[in-house]
Amino acid sequence: MHAAWKILWIFTLVPSSSARVPVPREGRMDKTTLQAINAVLKPESRDFCSFLLFEDPFTASDFSLDVSLLSKQWSVERFEVTADNDNITLDMSWPIAEARKVRNSSYCTRVVVLSDDPAFLTSFAESSLRGRLLVWATRLLVVTRLPLQELRRLLASSWTFSMMNAMALRMEDSSGYQSCGVYAHLPYSPAGAQVVRVASWSAWRGLTLVGGHKLFPQKFTNFHGATVNVTALPFRPYWTEKTEVAPNGTAVTTYTGSDALMMHAMAQALNFTFHVLPSKDWNEVTSQVVQRKSFIASVIHSHLPQREKIYDFTYNYEFVDLDFSLAKPSLRPSWQGLYYPLSNEVWLCILFVLLLTPFLATLVICNRESEGDVKTMSLKLIGSLLGQSMASGRGESAGSRVFVASWLVFAFVVGTAYRGNLTAALTLPKYPPRVETIAQLIETVDRVTMPPYGRDFQAFFLQSESEIYQALGSAMEIMPDILSGLNQIINKAHLQDQCPASPQVVAFIFRKGRKSHLDADRYLRVAIADHFTLADGSNSLYVGREKILTSIVGLPVPHDAPYKPQIDRFLMMMIEAGLYEKWSEDMLSDARRDARRKQLEQLEQLKRRSETAAEETEATEGNAKALSVTHMQGPLLLLLLGLMAAGLAFLAEVLAGKA
Repeated sequence: MHAAWKILWIFTLVPSSSARVPVPREGRMDKTTLQAINAVLKPESRDFCSFLLFEDPFTASDFSLDVSLLSKQWSVERFEVTADNDNITLDMSWPIAEARKVRNSSYCTRVVVLSDDPAFLTSFAESSLRGRLLVWATRLLVVTRLPLQELRRLLASSWTFSMMNAMALRMEDSSGYQSCGVYAHLPYSPAGAQVVRVASWSAWRGLTLVGGHKLFPQKFTNFHGATVNVTALPFRPYWTEKTEVAPNGTAVTTYTGSDALMMHAMAQALNFTFHVLPSKDWNEVTSQVVQRKSFIASVIHSHLPQREKIYDFTYNYEFVDLDFSLAKPSLRPSWQGLYYPLSNEVWLCILFVLLLTPFLATLVICNRESEGDVKTMSLKLIGSLLGQSMASGRGESAGSRVFVASWLVFAFVVGTAYRGNLTAALTLPKYPPRVETIAQLIETVDRVTMPPYGRDFQAFFLQSESEIYQALGSAMEIMPDILSGLNQIINKAHLQDQCPASPQVVAFIFRKGRKSHLDADRYLRVAIADHFTLADGSNSLYVGREKILTSIVGLPVPHDAPYKPQIDRFLMMMIEAGLYEKWSEDMLSDARRDARRKQLEQLEQLKRRSETAAEETEATEGNAKALSVTHMQGPLLLLLLGLMAAGLAFLAEVLAGKA
């Protein structure tokens, strides 16, 4: 048997000499009180449990206990803590921390607090809550002689006494304290929140249950139709809010999404209705949970070490991928358009042939001294290369015919291949490569954005041992919401598209301003589909192939929430039944259907604008796109250079003629 199960820890706060010191008390009182405590805390098994006693030294001296009279199942060891001044409530953090260590190492734990001072009991309740002393499995018993009205107020006003597994043992027989009443606060009952008398104890009758109640009653198996506060914000497809005006003129907000449907099912199973508290951001969503204003944050949250320090998580019912999005690479005007159809090696071979051909042509016609033969041969070579027809001359030598025939074959093959590839390059241009991995993302972008809850991910990345994650955390920037982050990506990409410089210059200029956005996979894809889908079904953003992080998710609840076992049990049943997976698939189908409907509406708007807009829409639907300056910049630039060269040559001839 574990040694901690056999030890009684007594936390007696001993005041300074200026405070009142308890005087000896009658043993009969100890025996009667301990009999009542033993009856209420009687162990359900033969195992030894830790017994933690907090005793108020300012209570009347005859209310102190002789711990040697405890049940034989409680081993005794005295543990005292002194206070430096009269304000002993300030010195409870250390004994609470020590008591929590005992609770963590014990099979079962019972906590007893003896006090007639409401301030002391309130201080204990607050300190035990901060120190996380109690869980639902820990039974807390307050032994007091407070007036019944004051006791009811105390039990109802504190989270520790109201929500945790706590009861109060009130000494009621003033003649000799031979009888006691056992009270518990029920936050959810058919009559609402109330303090009920669950049992009575007397020296001659023992313990008697009252009204069908049980000792340490279960408080969260049935909420009896009560309204429970929760917190959430729109996070499609997990949580969606829609406000409609009812026939009577009132605004009614409905909640859909996989997590909202899960919350509706949970409310039906546990018999409660939920009210969504207003929250301005995600920090307030979880802060209201930490402050216990909210029963639960009903939207998925990733399990991160930083978050576990602030609140607990329910049963982990889903996996979520953290993805990154970027603007799709776009085509920019490029004067190298005429160069792309052939590779560098082919261009070098063609250049070598063009340099060798004049030399061979000179050898072929060297025995003919006619200048016209040289001009005719040059025109034939150039014309055939450009696909022009030519007339066969008479009196040509056999060598000339063989040379021209071989050249024609070369010009036909090269010209046909070039024109075919040029057509393909103009109509189906090659887009720049996309960023698909985390390493490429770090090298390509300067900043990555996330909504306010990204601060937790930033802290997680910065403490990672991976250099890539550290760089990602250093580059993170917090945005008000997802649309702000995605719009910055679009705006930056638009500026790059408007820059007339070459792609290399553009990349150098805008590298320090390029951004990416990080968010949950489904939420990110739905946001892109809802707000950045064009009329033809395409969009200007894409999601990278590699995942930034895959994490388990749950619902945030306060630390040591006593209703967590019921929530976990329900979530496990829901996952095993396949309900959550079905709801998720339905929400994604609805999102796709809404995106298609939005595309059709945009198409109808385009068709109604003008006949030209309708023709452009039909051309888009047929996958036929008009060539733009992006495609034809090379030929246009070549034509412009040729015209300029021709103009300069003409001007030179005019000036030479006048001279």
